[in-house]
Amino acid sequence: MILPLAADTLLLKDKSAVTGKILAEKKDQIVVDLGFTVVTVPREDVLKVEREADVNGATAPKDVPPPAVAVGASGLYASATTPPPERPVRELVAKLGESVVQVRTPGGLGSGFFITEEGDLITNFHVIEGETKISVEVYQQKNGQLERRNYKEVRIVAINKFADLAILKVEDAGAPKFARVLLGDTERTAVGERLFAIGSPLGLERTVTEGILSTKTRQMGGDLYLQTTAQINPGNSGGPLFNLRGEVVGVNNMKVTFGEGLGFSIPVEQVKWFLNHRDAFAYDTDNPSNPFRYLSPPSRLKSDVK
Repeated sequence: MILPLAADTLLLKDKSAVTGKILAEKKDQIVVDLGFTVVTVPREDVLKVEREADVNGATAPKDVPPPAVAVGASGLYASATTPPPERPVRELVAKLGESVVQVRTPGGLGSGFFITEEGDLITNFHVIEGETKISVEVYQQKNGQLERRNYKEVRIVAINKFADLAILKVEDAGAPKFARVLLGDTERTAVGERLFAIGSPLGLERTVTEGILSTKTRQMGGDLYLQTTAQINPGNSGGPLFNLRGEVVGVNNMKVTFGEGLGFSIPVEQVKWFLNHRDAFAYDTDNPSNPFRYLSPPSRLKSDVK
């Protein structure tokens, strides 16, 4: 399902309604973010505007101060020193939406998320496998509106085929600081806990799906995965799985083709291990189709042949 970022509602004169987050109010029009797209509604068509505070009979929640963070051993990610408070999904989506990106290659697309403000991001290896021409699509807030930006100077930093993880870096000239996510801890995540994913299933960017953690120890192909009821579809690959504290607890990876509510994510501990040992998985630009460097075989000793 696709969730709006907030519960503001525009009641229209034709007895229909538009629900979403109001990004801007102008003299002749109102700009509303529906979660999957942004629409402009003429003022003359609006009968009444019901804001979230009006519906709930309370003032809008105040911003929660950012948690104290600790930088990981690799310097490429950060985690909260103490667990942040839980917040409603719609608030977290509004806060974290800019951190989630769409990763495009000539062969297809997937999702990813920024782990540093300098443009380092995580995605799945299979999203970029065999590709060197990669672009990243980002939605950023500007003047109260969402602006789609496409970055085409994307470098492959490291890839781990066996863990299905990759580190990319946006290197476009003039690129701004990016909104980053915090990496959480599956040890503090309980089975049955609510989780949600943000990604681009089937190319539908900024789609939010919600579910629960079904198990933390689902073994598949010799590896352990998080199993979740949050819908995971092609295009979600490489995107983040969040807890209600806004921390990434997994990287969405795959689903059971002929089943519903059977999504699987790579545990965040594997992501941290990959980031901490990224030098061992550095991408070899001399051989783009192979992530590993092999030593030259020893030369054969020459012998006199009579």
